[in-house]
Amino acid sequence: MLDRRDFVQQLLADRGDLLVVPGLGSATYDVAAAGDHPLNFYLWGAMGGTAMIALGLALARPDRRVVALPGDGDMLMGLGSLATIGVKQPKNLVVVVLDNAHYGETGMQPSHTEAGIDLAALALACRFRQARSVTRIEETAEVRKLLHSGEGPILINAKIKPDDVPRVLPLRDGHAIKDRFIAALNAL
Repeated sequence: MLDRRDFVQQLLADRGDLLVVPGLGSATYDVAAAGDHPLNFYLWGAMGGTAMIALGLALARPDRRVVALPGDGDMLMGLGSLATIGVKQPKNLVVVVLDNAHYGETGMQPSHTEAGIDLAALALACRFRQARSVTRIEETAEVRKLLHSGEGPILINAKIKPDDVPRVLPLRDGHAIKDRFIAALNAL
């Protein structure tokens, strides 16, 4: 299993103009720990909506690469988004699920992935072009290639350790996050 902070740090190193939509809680803390960036669209309390927000960005800006980084609980709550993404077929969208098999924000109860629900198989059933699970840090280089040049939609289910790591809190003002993101996007 992957160390979540090391994986996200390597995934977002030299990210360029990648638009990043981290899910609430730990995913946001991991992205912030990798380095705050004006093209990070942090979500505070939108559980289940991460992939759909990223889809909206991918459809609105087909000239930009977009990555959603939900946790497994977030993705499970928004399973319908996989079907919508499959129908829309955005070539510029990659969903990287940070799957620790637990609901980390509510007390570490086991999630359905702990019981064997396979998010990569669900994505393939929803007509994603590629979907697979990764468990070794050596696989990060290939995932990075997919983020920057793979033809989407793509889902990567990153099996991470269920560690409780220190929180790194980015900007929490939703209006300021939106304004900063739009200004950075318009500057590209």
